[in-house]
Amino acid sequence: MGDVAGGVAGGLRGRWIEQWDPEDETFWNEGGGRRTAARNLFFSVLSEHIGFSVWSLWSVMVLFMGPAYGVDPAGKFFLVAMPTLVGGLLRVPYTFAVAVFGGRNWTVVSALLLLVPTITAAVVMKPGVSYSTLMLVAALTGVGGGNFASSMTNINAFYPLREKGWALGLNAGGGNIGVAAIQLVGLLVIATAGATHPRTVLAVYIPLIVVAATLSALFMDNLAPVRNDTGAAIAAARQGHTWVMSLLYVGTFGSFIGYSFAFGLVLQNQFGRTPLHAAYLTFIGPLLGSVVRPLGGRLADRFGGARITWWNFLAMAAATGVVIGASRQRSLALFLVGFIALFALSGIGNGSAYKMIPGIFHRKAEARGLTGQDAVAWGRRLSGASMGLIGAVGALGGVGINLAFRESFLSGHSGTPAFVAFLAYYGVCFCLTWAVYLRRPAAAPAGAAHDAQPRPAAYAEV
Repeated sequence: MGDVAGGVAGGLRGRWIEQWDPEDETFWNEGGGRRTAARNLFFSVLSEHIGFSVWSLWSVMVLFMGPAYGVDPAGKFFLVAMPTLVGGLLRVPYTFAVAVFGGRNWTVVSALLLLVPTITAAVVMKPGVSYSTLMLVAALTGVGGGNFASSMTNINAFYPLREKGWALGLNAGGGNIGVAAIQLVGLLVIATAGATHPRTVLAVYIPLIVVAATLSALFMDNLAPVRNDTGAAIAAARQGHTWVMSLLYVGTFGSFIGYSFAFGLVLQNQFGRTPLHAAYLTFIGPLLGSVVRPLGGRLADRFGGARITWWNFLAMAAATGVVIGASRQRSLALFLVGFIALFALSGIGNGSAYKMIPGIFHRKAEARGLTGQDAVAWGRRLSGASMGLIGAVGALGGVGINLAFRESFLSGHSGTPAFVAFLAYYGVCFCLTWAVYLRRPAAAPAGAAHDAQPRPAAYAEV
């Protein structure tokens, strides 16, 4: 493609951009950098969108599993937890795959891998199939969860620090909408063909996977300067901020993906909704949570990710309180208001939390005395390495959500105990965000030799 023609080399290995410096405003605005980044972002979103749909496949398939399948509610919660577990674990190797194979090349490969779980599900999805077979096929859909990590790592390299919040939020939000999209497809199938035709959903997605892989091959680029850095990965793992942000991301993305997978089952088991009634409602929350994710990134760009994340956890706690009250009163209307608010707030928190990561490590670089391009390079190196770990831990939060619901319905025949646990976690995240990123450092003693002290990093604006 001609935007940065001087840096793109053709050949059997695809297009490789040899030089890439988005922090250079002349290159970004006049040298084709912005156009090239936007093109790669668009097709990254498309592929990641399909990946999220496949990752969420079993949140839809369980709606088709009537009594003939012989799977009880606890078994269904465990079934939808399996893709979340595998997807979370795959996010670490998928993060490193971008540098090994190239962002464009790995996008093509990771898209084609989605054919494995979809075709396999089309073969086995019928009454009488064993539960162990269903668990194995559900685990295969975890490859869709890995797509997020490679896509975010790739787009992080394309964009300058000043625009990462919006770009990463748009990339992730467009991908997250894949959850709502497959639930809408499931609704249409149940409403028109009935709850005995799950293969129709798969017939929609198998050709879409091929289209996404083809378009990625035709229109995306690889960035040659992106290299795996084992030292950076080790350094990121040793940084306390990596693990603090992982805990916060469990609260935001873990909530989003866990609730997305469990919403239909909760409606069926707590409020007695039929598969069709559940399908009418399940897509609303994931759709809203996905659409507002770029807004979270944009707000973080303007007001600081730490501030937005802090207030967002307070709002999530309040929405959880509404859900707990609705669960005890068995008020479906109030439950839906609180639960859908949780989806929207988790989306905003996803955008603001992910924006924090490159900003935190840039401030950390400045606190180490680095300036200019040295600070940018150090921050980009550590933030890129940490994103895979943070994304993986955050996704595993979705496993916790579904296992909590499973235990809650087994022991109390209600989701209320699980929501109480979630409320406590949001309170912890609220306090942690304030303590680490917003609390002002203690003032230095009068007369102290400031030059002899390392400069404290200020994170409120990240």
